[in-house]
Amino acid sequence: MTIARRHLLAAGAATAALGGLPAGSRAQANTIRIGVMTDMSGPYRDTTGPGSVVLSQQAVQDFGNRGFQVEVISADHQNKPDVGANLARQWFDQGVDVIVDVPTSSVGLAVNQIAREKNKVHLNSGAATSDLTGAQCSPNTVHWTYDTYMLAKSTGVAVVKAGGDSWFFITADYAFGHALERDTGNFVKAQGGKVLGTARYPFPATTDFSAFLLQAQASRAKVLGLANASTDTVNCIKGAREFGLHRSMKLAALLMGIVDIKALGLEAGQGLLLTETFYWDLNDRTRALTKRVQAKNQDRPPAMVPAGCYGAVLHYLKAVADMGVAAAKASGLEAVNRMKAMPCDDDAFGPGHIRTDGRKIHPAYLFEVKKPSDSRNPWDLYKVVATTPGEEAFRPLSEGGCPLVRS
Repeated sequence: MTIARRHLLAAGAATAALGGLPAGSRAQANTIRIGVMTDMSGPYRDTTGPGSVVLSQQAVQDFGNRGFQVEVISADHQNKPDVGANLARQWFDQGVDVIVDVPTSSVGLAVNQIAREKNKVHLNSGAATSDLTGAQCSPNTVHWTYDTYMLAKSTGVAVVKAGGDSWFFITADYAFGHALERDTGNFVKAQGGKVLGTARYPFPATTDFSAFLLQAQASRAKVLGLANASTDTVNCIKGAREFGLHRSMKLAALLMGIVDIKALGLEAGQGLLLTETFYWDLNDRTRALTKRVQAKNQDRPPAMVPAGCYGAVLHYLKAVADMGVAAAKASGLEAVNRMKAMPCDDDAFGPGHIRTDGRKIHPAYLFEVKKPSDSRNPWDLYKVVATTPGEEAFRPLSEGGCPLVRS
């Protein structure tokens, strides 16, 4: 297990340090410790990873000096639930107050339970499973950025309405893929469509998707639903074009982001529909945030999940300032309750709020990937097709089955 550099940020300045977390002291009682648990080496590295660390640090810097220090550490969970669970226990036992990001739904669900057990805070930006605010919701968790229900509703319904009424799924065989396939399939059927088949592949061990693409082609479905993410989605799309599937099937990328489109290229990606809750060029505030971080972020604008880390960390720190450091450190549950009681507002997502089930509410955007001739600069990749208000984009509070919601 690798623990990356530790960053101490106070009064808007950053000082790097190495080593384990220090023993308790009076100064540490006035320090909030944030652990960014992410994918630093696997398929989600480019869409989370270092970007999530950079945006978490930016949130601390933008928060400024409010009378307490904030320390940010980071580590690679290797997309393995046991690694993530062990790291979460280690961090919490060593004084980490909040764990942020946690892409890969199986890892997110594992950390979700440990944060509740230890009465700490889990701010999830990277995991997609809607179960985090459903049957496995926790009073210690906020699910910030997106989820499978929202993705399925926005992209899935749009594709069915455009005539794609028969689907075949290629699905990453773990909690995220299952939830995305399930939620999208439900929307397809609700719109009168059919699911003709599914091919599930081992994650993260699969790099050759040929056999699965041939199964999809043989199904004669109108739509190939890609219930995966990041490099797996890019490789599936490239493979589908090589096999000529794009001539007979509409490709529906159910979770795809700006970094993936950049890797795919506009020539191959033009016309794809996808859903995100953040895009760097949406408005003046998103452009201002991008300007502050781009040089620190491998000279590229923030992706959606790191932007979620920014919003979640900033709002958490506002809650800490409101309730006091001692109270926030004493009870993660009370810190999350304070976050829920306060309206949200940040440069990534604008105004919003956090529901009883831990679901952060903000708009979702259906984007179409631009043609190369329409792009004005290297990161001008999307045009907005539709905007769904937050209360409509995410699953209704009454339908999730969260035990925290009283009927």
